Amino acid sequence: MAVPRRGNGKLGRPRLLIVGCGDIGLRIVARLKHRFRIVALTSSPQRREPLRLAGAVPLAGDLDDRRSLARLRAFGERLIHLAPPAAAGEGDRRSANLASVLGHGDRDRTVYISTTGVYGDRGGAWIDETAALLTRQPRSLRRVAAERLLRRRRRAHVLRVPGIYANDRLPLARLQQGLPALLAEEDVYTNHIHADDLARAAIAALFRGRAARVTNATDDTSLKMGDYFDLVARHFGLAEPPRLPRAQLQQMVSPMMYSFMSDSRRLGNSRLKRELRVKLRYPTVADALAGMQAGEIDKAVRRSA
Repeated sequence: MAVPRRGNGKLGRPRLLIVGCGDIGLRIVARLKHRFRIVALTSSPQRREPLRLAGAVPLAGDLDDRRSLARLRAFGERLIHLAPPAAAGEGDRRSANLASVLGHGDRDRTVYISTTGVYGDRGGAWIDETAALLTRQPRSLRRVAAERLLRRRRRAHVLRVPGIYANDRLPLARLQQGLPALLAEEDVYTNHIHADDLARAAIAALFRGRAARVTNATDDTSLKMGDYFDLVARHFGLAEPPRLPRAQLQQMVSPMMYSFMSDSRRLGNSRLKRELRVKLRYPTVADALAGMQAGEIDKAVRRSA
């Protein structure tokens, strides 16, 4: 994978700005820190030292405060934007603040991490990136607004991301609590991507992604939600969750969790493979679980207890 030549940073390395440098951002830093001088925006003083240790240069700023972002103007040529919108309100003021400071990105490279939630409920049908955006969920509507803004202002390549999992991002606590899943006949299809594969997809989009294009960053898994819980439970030696009808289950889970149980769709990922040329390290959840060693399984269970 060739490194872009435009824009010199420290020691001749080009610069890359990461906004929202949490778990996925740190996985990207680990892969690119020797190729780029990576600048990571953070509003938390406690995050600065961990970012330095990971290989990024922390830059103080708050997406909710446009004035605090002025220094970002020097780092806008390459951007990976992972920060979510605020938890309330219409639109995405955070992305608007960022775009207004960085300016238009006709010659720049911007990757925005969105959500597959923008498609809304499709009754379990297979869809691709050309499908209409039918979501009615406020959090996903904010993502729709962010996508449109960033594709227009920054010519961003948008990755629509489903449920992210990894060895330390599995529903083990939920299973240990015995929370229910839907009856098979009422259950919904879900989509998945391993955190490492998402980091690799973001990097591929930075180098190969077409401007203002959308790609589903999802793996090959085709599972209903309850079957996913059952798969994880069996692998970790836990009890499979009880199955309940929708009306009864709604009384037992949080509104947020229930909202995830209300949308059913299956997503094609041919653009991810054909255009971004991503070869999934973990094509399915089952592949990832099969690769976990006994010691990793024990650690995961202990962490979730």
